[in-house]
Parts: sequence; C-alpha cells; structure tokens
Amino acid sequence: MAEYHFTTPLSEEDVRKLKVGDIVYVTGEHVYTARDEAHHRALEMFEKGEKPPVDFEGSVIYHVGPVAKEVNGKWMIVSAGPTTSARMDLFEDEFLRKYRARIIIGKGGMGARTLAALKEAGAVYCSFTGGCGALAAKGLKEVRAYEWQDLGMPEALWVITAEKFGPLLVTMDSHGNSMHDVVSKKVQDAKSEVYSKIGVSE
Repeated sequence: MAEYHFTTPLSEEDVRKLKVGDIVYVTGEHVYTARDEAHHRALEMFEKGEKPPVDFEGSVIYHVGPVAKEVNGKWMIVSAGPTTSARMDLFEDEFLRKYRARIIIGKGGMGARTLAALKEAGAVYCSFTGGCGALAAKGLKEVRAYEWQDLGMPEALWVITAEKFGPLLVTMDSHGNSMHDVVSKKVQDAKSEVYSKIGVSE
C-alpha cells in the first residue's frame, strides 16, 4: 500500500500507478460532484455535440449530493457524505470512455461494466467513508460554480477546488482489480460454509 498526493488535472500515467489498497489525497480545481442525473445530462450533451460547462478530462468525479449554504453571496459545502455508487453504474462506463475522468469517488463500489471502463480509460474508483460528510466537506475548500441548478442541490454539478481531499481508498484500479469483488467472494464463501455446517441449503 502506498500513499499519493495528486494535483488535478490528473494524467492517465498518474492513475495507472495506483493499485487497490493505495491511499490518495487530491488537491486542485478539477473536482466535480455528479450523481445519476448529472451523468445522464452530460452524456446527452455529448451525443448532441454540445459541451458541458466544465472539462471532465483529468478530473475527479465525486458521487455526492452535497449540503450547501449561501453566505454573503458565496456557496459553501457544509456536508458531503458519499452517495452509493451503484446508482451511477448505468452511466459510468460510457461517461469514462467519453469524458476521460480519472478518479471516481463514492461508496459501495461499482460493477463489472465500470471496472472494464476503468481499465480501458485509465481511471480508478476510490471509496470515501460513509457517514463522514463533515470531514469530506473540510477538503472541499471552495465552490467555484453551481451548475445545472434546475436538477436540484443534490443532483446539480458543483465545481469545487479541493485541498488534500481524502483519505480516499483505491478499491477498483485500472488493472482490473476490485476490492469489492474480493470481499463479496469472501462473504459468499463464509456464508456457504456456515449454511453447510447447519444443514441449510442456499
């Protein structure tokens, strides 16, 4: 396990170094929140030949519906606990291939389609601990823009400057490895063993 401190935008070379179990901290301006509706809109824009309000290439995409407040005309992130990433599985593989984001952050992991796209595009999935919204907000230092407000605060595209945002645990890397798959297999094996001992079929 190694620890990395990156400044955005990230290159494919940066991200290919990462392996499952590594710890990452992110600093820079190319950090964006996006849940399913923002992913859907971005992909629709791509198909129409339209440009979204930000450049996603080399960026960090955080699956989060932040809680924010406006103070003296400026937005501040108050809490930013991660959303369950399975919600974005329908869109993430296509989003990665078309926009070349480099780090996806969320909780719970993602499926085989996303894992294949991470390998192809040169990106990783990182987990941030659920229930630590205030801690996450500390690393999201400045809101530079609040785009797609018509989607509502949780689903909008927030444009953020991060400072040592983390710790982020790499749980899916660009080499086809997924910590989530390993854990799921261990759970399934343990469950099968228990059922066998008590004479119950699955």
